[in-house]
Amino acid sequence: MSTMSQKHQDFVGELMGDKPVTALSGISETLGKKLEEQGFNKAYVVLSQFLVLRKDSEMFTDWLKDASGANSRQAGSCAQCLKEWCDAFL
Repeated sequence: MSTMSQKHQDFVGELMGDKPVTALSGISETLGKKLEEQGFNKAYVVLSQFLVLRKDSEMFTDWLKDASGANSRQAGSCAQCLKEWCDAFL
């Protein structure tokens, strides 16, 4: 998949650890601030929401759009990033 961003490749290619929410593909500083205000300050906290929604990309993108104001492309990029990370590490 050559259309993956470097940010996406970097995230999917290594353990999550204590990365900030803005390390997620599709999450800009602006969206990150909105998520942080709701307690989603780390990538693993957003991952937990993805897992609570049973790794359902459609439900997750709807949640992310509501939670942060992300557009469909940004939310889809984040969902794909988390899905690929789960496939690699869970």
